[in-house]
Amino acid sequence: MNNKIKLAVAGAVLSAASVANAGIVIPAGDWTLDINGNVNAFATWTSADKVKGGAITGGIAKVEDVAGEGDTQSINTGLLPAWLGFTGTTRQNDVDVSFTISFQPNVSDNATTGDAKTPLNRQAFITFGDKSWGSVKLGKDLGIFGGQAILNDMTLLGVGGFGSTVSGNSTSLGGIGTGYIYPAWKGQISYTTPNMNGFTATIGITNPNQQGGLFGSNDTFATSAGDAMYQDRFGIEGQVQYEWTGDVAGKVWMSGASYDVTGNPDGDATATGTDDSYTASAIDIGVAVNSGNLGVVAYYYDADGAGTTTFGDLGAYKDAANDKFKKRESDGGYLQVTYVIPTGTKLGVTYGVSNLDNASGVTEANLVEKNERWTVGAYHPLTKHLNLVAEYNKIESEGQSSSYEAESDSLSLGAILFF
Repeated sequence: MNNKIKLAVAGAVLSAASVANAGIVIPAGDWTLDINGNVNAFATWTSADKVKGGAITGGIAKVEDVAGEGDTQSINTGLLPAWLGFTGTTRQNDVDVSFTISFQPNVSDNATTGDAKTPLNRQAFITFGDKSWGSVKLGKDLGIFGGQAILNDMTLLGVGGFGSTVSGNSTSLGGIGTGYIYPAWKGQISYTTPNMNGFTATIGITNPNQQGGLFGSNDTFATSAGDAMYQDRFGIEGQVQYEWTGDVAGKVWMSGASYDVTGNPDGDATATGTDDSYTASAIDIGVAVNSGNLGVVAYYYDADGAGTTTFGDLGAYKDAANDKFKKRESDGGYLQVTYVIPTGTKLGVTYGVSNLDNASGVTEANLVEKNERWTVGAYHPLTKHLNLVAEYNKIESEGQSSSYEAESDSLSLGAILFF
């Protein structure tokens, strides 16, 4: 698989799992076409406890349903959806040019006919550049901030946190919301420097997202004209990275993001209220090191107004009385250790946590304070392209008051095939 789509299939993770490094390569005149992707499916058994104290706003752990049932089963894709990608590359006028288009069909559905789910469309971008001066990307691709966190998560080959108690989800959560903020798939224009003895840097602007899920506040996002929130400038994201080889190989990176958010904090249903603005920002740092069969990843992020789980979610409290937003601070990270045993099976354990603070001067007892996760996994390369996967995940959610708690456990068994 060529390096133009390494974000799509997490090249660093895949190589560690002994899968192929190339898709189906077809020469086509001036172009070389790479058809690539994966198919994966997992049976997951989830056991949820009865929530203590009531619903936790922003909690990830699953809870018993209204009938008191806490055990569920499902068949879904894991953190990485099933994927079909097309990348074309050529060199013209001393410039490397490429395009990538991909879509992600579902392997399961909770509709009676099995036909309700709409496939995802996560990539449509072009790149051009040269190793002497760098490259430019234009289009939709994985976000820059937080991208390395998800690409180095071992559950990219599996399930990790499970995002639903029913079948039919497009993807699971992996470590999203329990160790890192989801980088999402964003329209962007970015520039990446040439590789300078292992050092690279990327800077880009991203499409201002003006829909509810990204910059919601409190536990809901109102869609009325007077309460809508929006971004009034491009988002800015960037990353610096240094990578080295040798007996102890690895990379260290730092990335960041900044978005301006404007909305009406008073929650009135008309467009006559007073708007307020705030800046949502985040930075992270991570390191991934491999020595022989041992791999270690350590990651940490710190954010102000960026919330938890998805960027912007629960990032600010609406102080309706004063027509002001009060930002919430958040942080988190994960530590992951993997080891490849003589059979070729990679064994791994991860601990991850995402923390969220109450806004200054505000007490919300049922607001999530912490989502934490333990994952134990085994990833076995049955063939060059096919990996068998077994994972156990334990997730705990705690509210700002200790009287709010939830806990769930899940076991996932399945396989992921790359081509």
